[in-house]
Amino acid sequence: MSSLEITEDTKVSEILEEYGDIADVMEALGMKRVGGLSFRRIITRAITVKRAAQIHRVSVDDLMEKLDVAISQIEAEDPDAGA
Repeated sequence: MSSLEITEDTKVSEILEEYGDIADVMEALGMKRVGGLSFRRIITRAITVKRAAQIHRVSVDDLMEKLDVAISQIEAEDPDAGA
């Protein structure tokens, strides 16, 4: 189980560091993929989940729900992810 509690104030870079690339989740919500994983880690240091939702005009609740589902799948596939 993850030690990272994801809230609307969680920085996207923290999620990337904990779980790796989540671009597929973002694309499923209609968010455009930006560069490679290394580039995303740099540009998302100051962006929170709430701000990412605002930028991409999606519901923060919908984004958090999708992240929870994606993270559950990641953890099911790799029990050490997020540890």
